[in-house]
Amino acid sequence: MANLTDLTIAELRDGYKAGRFSAVEVAKAYVAAVEANRALNAFVVETPELALAQAAKSDEKIAKGEARALEGVPLGIKDLFCTQGVQTTAGSRILEGFKPPYESTVTKNLFDAGAAMLGKLNLDEFAMGSSNITSYFGPVKNPWKRKDGKDLVPGGSSGGSAASVAAHIVAGATGTDTGGSIRQPASFTGIVGIKPTYGRCSRWGIVAFASSLDQAGPMARDVRDAAILLGAMAGHDPKDSTSVPTPVPNYEAAMTGDIKGLKFGIPKEYRVDGMPPEIEKLWQQGIDWLKDAGAEPVEISLPHTKYALPTYYIIAPAEASSNLARYDGVRYGLRVPGNTLDEMYENTRAAGFGAEVRRRILIGTYVLSAGYYDAYYLKAQKVRTLIFRDFQEAWKKCDVVLTPTAPSAAFAIGDKADDPIAMYLNDVFTVPVNLAGLPGISVPAGLSGDGLPLGLQLIGKPFDESTLFRTGGVLETAANFKARPGA
Repeated sequence: MANLTDLTIAELRDGYKAGRFSAVEVAKAYVAAVEANRALNAFVVETPELALAQAAKSDEKIAKGEARALEGVPLGIKDLFCTQGVQTTAGSRILEGFKPPYESTVTKNLFDAGAAMLGKLNLDEFAMGSSNITSYFGPVKNPWKRKDGKDLVPGGSSGGSAASVAAHIVAGATGTDTGGSIRQPASFTGIVGIKPTYGRCSRWGIVAFASSLDQAGPMARDVRDAAILLGAMAGHDPKDSTSVPTPVPNYEAAMTGDIKGLKFGIPKEYRVDGMPPEIEKLWQQGIDWLKDAGAEPVEISLPHTKYALPTYYIIAPAEASSNLARYDGVRYGLRVPGNTLDEMYENTRAAGFGAEVRRRILIGTYVLSAGYYDAYYLKAQKVRTLIFRDFQEAWKKCDVVLTPTAPSAAFAIGDKADDPIAMYLNDVFTVPVNLAGLPGISVPAGLSGDGLPLGLQLIGKPFDESTLFRTGGVLETAANFKARPGA
């Protein structure tokens, strides 16, 4: 029998049904895998006892023929999701030791579907970063290595999630995506990651970064597993005013393998200067794969794409500066004493927040301040509307859009660390999707010259994740990406 940690979620489900192994056996195999891969620094907190207890309950359900959608599936949870009684830090010193008295809606949905939690996964502090090097708990290492043996970043902010899925130390993981934080790490680690439509998954109980952009989504080994996970995570939540009351389709059933007649857009603005030839080549390969499957390529224009990054880096920090005002040392988390209340605030926030978070709070406070609000923030919101309208025009010509996920393969830990602009450019292909509130999926499609994974991104119409899964499944089959880190 194959190593239990090499089985996909769909294969685990079939194995339980056939009685080939128990949920406790699977949980024990994953707990051992987590312990054996601690050098990756993917976990902030490990919860082996909880995973085994949840697995034992799953075995009872399976024995009674009452298996739920994710029965006995061991998952890792990004440490941005509040988990009742289990430390939740958002990768920041300011929340070290905080144990929420409640459960986020997304994790509750997963546990109600039978999933087990192996622990909380490392991330860029408050989800701010593209490399997972801003975490208070240290950088996560990508399980993939460059030929010269250098340690690579796994992407960010969901770096712990991506690394643990790629290393087969979890069967799947939750991520969050504010400007590409599910899709870019998925591309860097050779896995599948989908950012659903804004409002598809509840944000209740997720530590907020930028409220109009944040969206939870699954990270998995293949497209089918991502479909299974999103089906359990999604759904309307009356506790979240941005959650949309629309039915959740059977995403797995949508993967028919048939995309004949589908039209896919190729945005000319995504052919950016300085894009590596291997990314351009992979994109063309993706076009050919979809054409061979019976889909039709259509050139489209998204003229305001060039303004997406500056727009994002005004709106996201503005919302962050507002959201992070609650971390003041008064009610929970870190408190550094001072002689006055103001001094206590200053001491706590100076000690509790890392450099990148402080940078974004300062930018956000600046663009929201009197005299600059109209010049920056208001203008950025107007440009955001234009970016959304570009996509609305594109949907008149096509059903999905095909682009690269990231402008490069994973880079070494330490590269770009001193150049925030170079780091921000990692999100050039992913940010427009968040600004427009659209769904986007990254599918592993090939290897770079250094033997590192590269992903292709599909962008869909609002609440049309089904078409993304159907098209992503076809792309995945054509790419036949079987490479594993360390192989």
